[in-house]
Amino acid sequence: MSAPAAAPQGTPGITTWLGFILMCVGMFMAILDIQVVATSLPTIQEALGISPEAMSWIQTAYLIAEIIAIPLTGLLTRVFSLRWLFVGAVSTFTLASLGCALSGSFHMLLAFRVVQGFFGGLLIPVVFSAVFLLFPARLHALATTIGGVVAVLAPTIGPVVGGFITNTWSWPWLFLINIAPGIIAATATPALLPKQRMNLLELDKLDLLALLLLAVSLASLELGLKEAPKGGWLSSNCIALLVLSASCLTLLIQRLLSSAHPILRLGSFQRRSFTLGCLSSFCLGIGLFGSVYLMPVFLAFVRGHDAFEIGKIMLVTGVAQLIAAPLVTALDGKVDARLLTAFGFVLFGFGLAASAFQPPTADYQEMFWPQVVRGVGIMFCLLPPTRIALGDLPQAEVADASGLFNLMRNLGGAIGIALIDTIIYGRVTLHAQAFRDRLMAGDTATAKAIGLAPELLRNRPRGISEEQAIAYVRPLVEKASLALCVNEAWTLLAGVALLGFVLIPFARNKAASLSPRMMALEAAQPALRRRLDQLGPRSG
Repeated sequence: MSAPAAAPQGTPGITTWLGFILMCVGMFMAILDIQVVATSLPTIQEALGISPEAMSWIQTAYLIAEIIAIPLTGLLTRVFSLRWLFVGAVSTFTLASLGCALSGSFHMLLAFRVVQGFFGGLLIPVVFSAVFLLFPARLHALATTIGGVVAVLAPTIGPVVGGFITNTWSWPWLFLINIAPGIIAATATPALLPKQRMNLLELDKLDLLALLLLAVSLASLELGLKEAPKGGWLSSNCIALLVLSASCLTLLIQRLLSSAHPILRLGSFQRRSFTLGCLSSFCLGIGLFGSVYLMPVFLAFVRGHDAFEIGKIMLVTGVAQLIAAPLVTALDGKVDARLLTAFGFVLFGFGLAASAFQPPTADYQEMFWPQVVRGVGIMFCLLPPTRIALGDLPQAEVADASGLFNLMRNLGGAIGIALIDTIIYGRVTLHAQAFRDRLMAGDTATAKAIGLAPELLRNRPRGISEEQAIAYVRPLVEKASLALCVNEAWTLLAGVALLGFVLIPFARNKAASLSPRMMALEAAQPALRRRLDQLGPRSG
């Protein structure tokens, strides 16, 4: 195997920057696709005659394929090179999007969603690999900011884009919007990105059993997390899926550690900074995906807003992220990444906690400042931890490490949503019963809390039967109960952000972990490697 390429030292040309921006466009398409489809599932269900029980598989199939693909980025980068991996992934994703738009049945749509999810999953970590493979250290902050803004902006504007498309056009346009940018990215990037040789011989060393163990472990984990909130974490199906996942993961790790050519390199976890960066990414995933999930739940089922209205309210977070991005870029590299990350988790946690006290009547005004604080905090939680985790790695480890780093964020999101759903499914009935008991006891404060006029509680109007009164009060009780569950979920997310803050002091930056002599040796490695390449192999 050839020696890994040295880190870029010169100033990248405009073509490299254009190629990187097109890579970010591909990542944006992959992340946005999840959100716009989520807002329009009822429309797709009605158009294709999909049963309510099967409807969620449109999203689940995508997410399972995506989570399997992400850790394989390193292997596929070594085989096809960064340039051709991106071109192949964005091309196949675009073709699969066209297939989804033309699907006339549920099974056809499901098949194309699997293809979409797998190749869309590759587009996410390949961008963060490109930051460290295409640019010198002094430009990492800027490139990471560009990729980070795209990564967090897509789920924020997803609801408004999905709602607009659904209200204005037909559901196939949810997928057709990927065609034009996909074609541009696929045709332009080969000429823009630096040329690298492929190494197809790596495929001969592919460990199919390890690949199977990886797929089964991650798929069963995703399914177990999907099953847990409704069926219960101790249900037989959930336990079986989680045990299967843990068993396959254990066997996979043993096989990876003993293999001469592992499909996934775990050596980066020996570095404390990388491990702590991954844990920070995991905590951010819980809070980021959880908050993006919670707001539509509250706004749709408590406030009664449609997808387009929800999207407009959630744009506040995206705008705050865009405003904060230049500030984070200016500070990143000048201030210890640990301090910036700690500050980010404090802001993020405060913004999450502020939403834990919102009343059932909360709307744009009440949600404005918590969103602003969260949006600023997210940028500090995303960019500096990326540098902590990936910035000090040798070039040969970056692609594998980027896949693991992004996998941790997605796993955090999956677990966070499962925990939120557990709170909602498990607690809403308890809150509803408590509301009923207090209303039956004539508690006027409870009546005000659910939006019922106290005089109606004391004196039921004439001509209104008990059944009619119950039918009138039930929706108020259900909304108030759901609002309390949402607030409890916000509290959970704030606690996770606090955990992310607690982890930061244990991370070490490069200067703290290496002696001056070791730092000098590592800095000299690229020059030494080039010198050895010039000398060629020694005889005898």
